[in-house]
Amino acid sequence: MSTSRLEAFSDGVFAIAMTLLVLDLKVPPATPGGPALWPALLHQWPAYLAFVTSFATIGIMWINHHLNFTLIRRADHTLLVLNGLLLLGVTFLPFPTALVAAYVGHPGDDRTAAAVYTGTFLVTAIFWRLLWTYAVRGGRLLAPDADPRVVDAITRAYNPALLWYCAAFAVSFIHALTSLVIIAVLAAYFALPHLYQRWFGRHESAAAAAKPPGA
Repeated sequence: MSTSRLEAFSDGVFAIAMTLLVLDLKVPPATPGGPALWPALLHQWPAYLAFVTSFATIGIMWINHHLNFTLIRRADHTLLVLNGLLLLGVTFLPFPTALVAAYVGHPGDDRTAAAVYTGTFLVTAIFWRLLWTYAVRGGRLLAPDADPRVVDAITRAYNPALLWYCAAFAVSFIHALTSLVIIAVLAAYFALPHLYQRWFGRHESAAAAAKPPGA
């Protein structure tokens, strides 16, 4: 079947998940004798950080989802299920992000919050890798004109990323901030898909050129 309905549904889920993030931003109550508005707004900086982080992360996921489905042009029941699992991670992401924002700086609890946060990314990355692997295996769901070099470059880029998500989850039980930095670096990595595709595509071309004829 065509991927048009799958893409439309996914775009809607991404859009709603990003839009609902603003509901976590609260207007400080206007109470007589209470704190002035400006200090009250500044006091909510963790909520602003959570909003920006979640919005940027979900936006980056949407960009990569869109690029993947410029190559994936057919769908079947299994792909629909895998895409649904991926969207499950996307819609859940605002909760652990808000959790980290609320418990940052709280010894012990910050590691628990970081573990939930990085664990969510790890599970989502696993679903994403399963979807991509299933779609490209044997070219079963790819567009007829899909560039195999681009497909291979994306696959190569996903391999180390999954290992780093595992590392971030493991580190979260030791040092929360370090695990969050790893996730931030990975977000920047996936924010520039054309760069990592070009890098891994060039690596593949160099490896192919180095092979002796007939190898």
